[in-house]
Amino acid sequence: MIVVTGASGQLGRLVVEALLKKLPAGEIVAAVRNPEKVADLAARGVQVRQADYDQPASLVAAFKGADKLLLISASEVGRRVPQHRAVIDAAKAAGVGLLAYTSLLHADTSPLPLAAEHRETESLIRASGLPAVILRNGWYTENYTAGIPTALQYGVVLGSAKQGRIASSTRADFAEAAAAVLTQENQAGRIYELAGDESYTLDELAAEIAGQSGKVVAYQDLPESEFKAALLGAGLPDFLATLLAESDVGASKGGLFDDSRQLSALIGRPTTPLAELVRLALG
Repeated sequence: MIVVTGASGQLGRLVVEALLKKLPAGEIVAAVRNPEKVADLAARGVQVRQADYDQPASLVAAFKGADKLLLISASEVGRRVPQHRAVIDAAKAAGVGLLAYTSLLHADTSPLPLAAEHRETESLIRASGLPAVILRNGWYTENYTAGIPTALQYGVVLGSAKQGRIASSTRADFAEAAAAVLTQENQAGRIYELAGDESYTLDELAAEIAGQSGKVVAYQDLPESEFKAALLGAGLPDFLATLLAESDVGASKGGLFDDSRQLSALIGRPTTPLAELVRLALG
């Protein structure tokens, strides 16, 4: 039995879908804070269990009988470590055979401030003694393609990444990799650095948008503070604007680049190229 935490989230749902292609629905558990959000999965035979990171007792019950558990990193930046600790403790109490964790690309050396919580979580996992596999996920291409309508409106892609190369891939690719690891044997002790086969600069992203849309779109590099202000002006909440601006600066230092092609090796096909995501975003 495989338990997926955060199964109502964007990545979690995709992992469950990928697992459904490999396993009977009854062998998959969707662990979620609000079971009503995954009623559709329950209707397809997936086990649904209530699991709240802030209610440790609910976690032990949700993980009971699990052979493997996927801890998808929590979405509340700044609160991740205590929430992850609760999951790790519950997994140990429930006797989970393998813990998989979605970390950040090159978390041990990453210049992204976001990496600190992932490094701490990886340390907690090591200290727990649980058999574990670490999935260090790179950036989602969707993080950039979500901004395409705004880029077309103003004719500019804003950022602070300079000429840093970004080896991103889609959420679906990362989800497929997680499902592959969860359904293979002998994964304990492994650390995967997962990123797209292709990389691009934000200049190249702007050129791709321009080429496919037929409109003039250019990249404008900004100091971090100005990029964050632009994101706030576009209506993003402060924590997200800070995260994206800091991550762009991290990208300028190589933090979102990797060319090991471990992701495509896991999923058995090339990763989804940027051009395809741009095409989908343009409709």
